[in-house]
Amino acid sequence: MIREQIKSAQITAMKAGDKERLAAVRLILAKLKDRDIELRTASTVPDDDATVVEVLQKMVKQRRESIEMFTSGGREELAAKEQVELDVIESFLPTQLSEDETKAAIDAIKAEVGAASLKDMGKVMAVLKERHGSVIDMSKASGMVKAALS
Repeated sequence: MIREQIKSAQITAMKAGDKERLAAVRLILAKLKDRDIELRTASTVPDDDATVVEVLQKMVKQRRESIEMFTSGGREELAAKEQVELDVIESFLPTQLSEDETKAAIDAIKAEVGAASLKDMGKVMAVLKERHGSVIDMSKASGMVKAALS
């Protein structure tokens, strides 16, 4: 399970004295704890790995946006710090599908649900997220779906 990998990475980072990695791992564990608290009141609790991947993907998106803002603002030292965190977070994510594999998945789902226009984008995205949500960057996939349906 991904959660166990993260916890063991925390111990490894502590023993190695790797302060940057340790800080990033602790951030991940804090976000996971927050998500666990949110899910206490939920009627249905998703699979643990799915929850962890969802939290990690959200953190990756936040780091990318921060890096972009820091770089455009001329704050390279802050962008570098965010990049270190991004690298640590991405190391725990499952291997993402390549662009060609993503296109193939989108084409298969498009044919399966009979999508013909942009009006059917929601159907395609729902099936895509359900089947491949943990291994596809959904923000990139939405652009690909839009292109495939136009």
